[in-house]
Amino acid sequence: MAFTGFSTEGIEFYEQLAADNSKVFWHDNKHRFVEHVKEPMLALTDELADFGPFHMFRPHNDLRFSKNKPPYKTHQGAYGELEAGSGYYMQFSSEGLMVGTGYYSMAKDQLKRFRDLIDAGATGDELAGIVAAMRKKNFNVTAIDELKTAPRGYPKDHPRVELLRMKGCLAAKQFGAPQWIHTKEAAKRIREMWEGAKPLTDWLDSHVGPSTAPPTDRPF
Repeated sequence: MAFTGFSTEGIEFYEQLAADNSKVFWHDNKHRFVEHVKEPMLALTDELADFGPFHMFRPHNDLRFSKNKPPYKTHQGAYGELEAGSGYYMQFSSEGLMVGTGYYSMAKDQLKRFRDLIDAGATGDELAGIVAAMRKKNFNVTAIDELKTAPRGYPKDHPRVELLRMKGCLAAKQFGAPQWIHTKEAAKRIREMWEGAKPLTDWLDSHVGPSTAPPTDRPF
């Protein structure tokens, strides 16, 4: 199945799911999820397979450790990771398309390398320059988790304290729902975003790289 875009029906499905996140609604509308969300996302992962292989996240929330979550996610995500270390993420929801790339959650050994490199003059300045340049091009360079202050052992007034506080490092763009997400051009725009973020992912892959810690020691 070739990727031809995400339909307006997919956006409407998620809008309605947000209003009625119940097993009854899901049972009655699962066929819409399959047709307008799951199948297009599978086709998109095939189209962008050189950034994968991709893992598609389940539509159900894990309720074992939280009773306050709704039973179903109001977005569909897919994640791929290359051998060099960088991850590639795309997400479709009622708000449209969001795309990201980088190191989402670093293991302890990665985080130590990352902070040592930021603290060092040359590599730290290089990363700070990359981040500043990408932000000027409207990339959101951030982390999904960060400390409130400098990590232990680093001064609170460190010149690159913003980067030191990060527990990961990624570039993201929220595209929203322009007309082109309903066409095959969406795959092209995602690819362009990932390729545009190469200064960051190349730095991370060259200097930080994949974790060598045992899987049980990793934060994911």
